[in-house]
Amino acid sequence: MSFLDEPPPDDEALDAYSQVVTTVAERLTPSVASLRVVQRAGRGGVVQGAGSGVVISSDGFAITSAHVVAGTSRGSAAFVDGHEERFEVVGRDELSDLAVLRLDGRDLHPADLGDASRLRVGQLVVAIGNPLGFSGSVTAGVVSALGRALPLSSGRATRLVENVIQTDAALNPGNSGGALADGQGTVVGINTAVAGIGLGLAVPIDDATRKIISALMRDGRVRRAYIGVTGGSRPLPPRAAAAVGRAMGVEVMEVVADSPAARTGFLPGDIILEVDAIPIQDVADLQRLMVGEALGGPMRVLVWRGADTRTIVVQPAELEAA
Repeated sequence: MSFLDEPPPDDEALDAYSQVVTTVAERLTPSVASLRVVQRAGRGGVVQGAGSGVVISSDGFAITSAHVVAGTSRGSAAFVDGHEERFEVVGRDELSDLAVLRLDGRDLHPADLGDASRLRVGQLVVAIGNPLGFSGSVTAGVVSALGRALPLSSGRATRLVENVIQTDAALNPGNSGGALADGQGTVVGINTAVAGIGLGLAVPIDDATRKIISALMRDGRVRRAYIGVTGGSRPLPPRAAAAVGRAMGVEVMEVVADSPAARTGFLPGDIILEVDAIPIQDVADLQRLMVGEALGGPMRVLVWRGADTRTIVVQPAELEAA
């Protein structure tokens, strides 16, 4: 072959890019369903809703965004090969925007769940969903940023979803609940929000979300603990930093009335340094400890107050979401 017959490097790169996207699409599209739900509205009315879902087991379990199935317990899931299944909502967790469904059908095509912690900024990702009702749509882009935080609320309960994936893959209404996949075709995120033109967010598939999905499959809900403080990360005073060997802690800004923290003597201005000897440097460190297992016994919280440390023993309560 002469050099005149060789494709230019740009063509080779484009062919390689296309091959990755088409391979991922062929692998994952049969696992992604278009969801149709009927949601209750005020005064007896109903609203038709739509979104996407990802099958994760051959016997009918699927995951989607909690807001896609808010206000309903059942619906239908249509696949690109034309067949349709009924589904019931097994459980949903508004504070992670994840929900688990159980489809009637068996012998489905489950997707493989990957690990979002391995993603890198600039890495190719592929989004598969049903934007604006167009079933089986595939878009591609890159990971624009990692480590974003997505604030979510349910009733009076609020929570930050950590390590949210930001991507420039085109997302539109209806993509929510669909798959965000890496170049190997494993699902690394569940698309959850369209933050602006060219800006999409996805809840990562990581250890934390795997536990949430497992809890929803097993119990239909996620148990979380809370002590009843709100706060933010702040630099420690020099004496406090010297006492614990770290530069940051979490300052208590507000103590919720009639909460475990209020009953055990937390005060605004306290700086949380450790919980059960685990260093606390930002709100995410504290939030990671507020899991169902924390309800089993008291926590020993080391705080800086005034000019010295003190330990407060607090029994977490269960966080009740609406």
